Amino acid sequence: MDDVPSTLSQARIAQYMVKTAVMKHNDRYESVFFKAVAAGAMLSFGGLLSEILSGGAAGLTQSNPGIVKILGGFVFPVGLVMIVLQGLELLTSNMMTFPMAAMKRAIPLWSLPLNWLIVFFGNLVGSLFFGAVLVHYSGIVSTDPYATYIRTFATHKAVDPHWHQIFLRGIGCNWLVSVAIWQAAGARETVSKIFSIWIPIWIFVACGYDHVVANMFSVPLGIMFGANSSYTALLLKLTTAEYIRKSLIASFLGNVVGALFVALPATYFYLSDYDAGGLRTAEDGSASSDNSSDQHKSIDNSMKQ
Repeated sequence: MDDVPSTLSQARIAQYMVKTAVMKHNDRYESVFFKAVAAGAMLSFGGLLSEILSGGAAGLTQSNPGIVKILGGFVFPVGLVMIVLQGLELLTSNMMTFPMAAMKRAIPLWSLPLNWLIVFFGNLVGSLFFGAVLVHYSGIVSTDPYATYIRTFATHKAVDPHWHQIFLRGIGCNWLVSVAIWQAAGARETVSKIFSIWIPIWIFVACGYDHVVANMFSVPLGIMFGANSSYTALLLKLTTAEYIRKSLIASFLGNVVGALFVALPATYFYLSDYDAGGLRTAEDGSASSDNSSDQHKSIDNSMKQ
């Protein structure tokens, strides 16, 4: 037991990613949806904590804005940690795992857009519920400086940048999120998983990259707090239509590309000789190949904490 490495090999991680996508493909649609709803709420907890810290540090923002970005980024990863440890459904991680499984013919191609569609709306429902009920209507941040910061943050996310800038920020974001998921899958025990997630997510938030699901909380929350009227004089109102046209679509597409920056090389490097024959019956919920079944059991055993 002392000779067991602390992390899985890269090939084992890649195999586990494919197996994870197969399991998600075989899951019931309503189960996937409600897991996605919970994931949207969990990520919003991290987003709220980050906005409370950043919004409440107005004096420090004036004197040292870089430190506030670092601190706000540091607390945000709690959301993704809760999602991973609970086994919930997050759109941006499925943007990595499902293409890998589809490329190896472990799942049918139609499963990819179907899963993304279900998880997208589940994450959206969870984020909007959290923002409207547990933040806006609860009144926990209804006074300044928090309310003003929430409006300003949403505007800076969805109004100020150009479309192509949000798209490029989305690439950087989900490249790092996919790295975090990859590293967490390779860790054998909980503390290592948390640390593996924390660093890349800390980087993306501190740098100001765009995560489509995180923005499902922060941008609509800004609209709820009146960001649609804050910049009327400058004709830069943040409306729902503007959020969808600019922020939602651009960050979604950028996140897809960012996930492929991990998924494509990983498939080429580590799954070039992967035997997906036993997984082609994934639609039936079983694998016909004994070798494939044994391989999956081996991966499961190595992932146990």
